[in-house]
Amino acid sequence: MSISVRLTNEEVQLIKRYAALKRLSVSDVVRTAVLEKIEDEFDLKTALQALEEHKKNPVTYTHDEVKKILELG
Repeated sequence: MSISVRLTNEEVQLIKRYAALKRLSVSDVVRTAVLEKIEDEFDLKTALQALEEHKKNPVTYTHDEVKKILELG
């Protein structure tokens, strides 16, 4: 599948220079950048949700307590 994106000449040149610097294709650079951005946003959303849950129930455990709970030794 292909996707079209409109870019200014300056943006195209920047991406091409970056791709050349990293010895990657323009396609690889754009694909990686988009997927990393999406992953970062999902990670941030997950972290914020975990923080909110922790604020509601601020219970923490030490490493040793977790090992004991999980019967790991």
